[in-house]
Amino acid sequence: MTATYTFDVFSSLDGYGSHTGDWGGYWGKQGPELLRHRLAQYSEEQRMVFGATTFRANMAMLNAEIVEREALDPWVSRLKHLPATVVSATLREPLDWPDATVVSGDAADVVARLKAESDVPLRSHGSLALNRALLAAGLVDRVQVTIFPVITGKTGTDSIFRGAADFDLELLESRTFDGRVQELVYRPTRHESS
Repeated sequence: MTATYTFDVFSSLDGYGSHTGDWGGYWGKQGPELLRHRLAQYSEEQRMVFGATTFRANMAMLNAEIVEREALDPWVSRLKHLPATVVSATLREPLDWPDATVVSGDAADVVARLKAESDVPLRSHGSLALNRALLAAGLVDRVQVTIFPVITGKTGTDSIFRGAADFDLELLESRTFDGRVQELVYRPTRHESS
């Protein structure tokens, strides 16, 4: 059996994964329904897959001193308690993460092997360059996009799909949280021009 791989990403309506503006996290649009849903998703048994940049950002955010000082959302705190594979040629073990393994090499080869060997689903939150490469290799089974109701034309950073190949998307699920945030789950298929 092959494990399912989900690319889970937050987005502004105009396709940016983050911003330099003054909105704060979630562009200030999170609510209790969304946060409960995220906690339920991240409470399920699964293995996280990160690129080095996203993993470093998560390690900094989940640093013990920061967690004590700031009230992180429970689903974010849960990240550090999930097993993780970090695809990186620069990071070295040991890591300040209870169950993280660093694997170097081609990301597509690493994830193909994980999909073949894993008994639990695989999920990656963020890691844009990694996931664009995995989409191109046909290894992403589900693209889960949580769209926040903002346009970040001036302050948007990290264009999610810039440089990605063309894909047709089959809508598998859709939900609205707190009357404003959309979660769309798609099955991607490489678009072949005729």
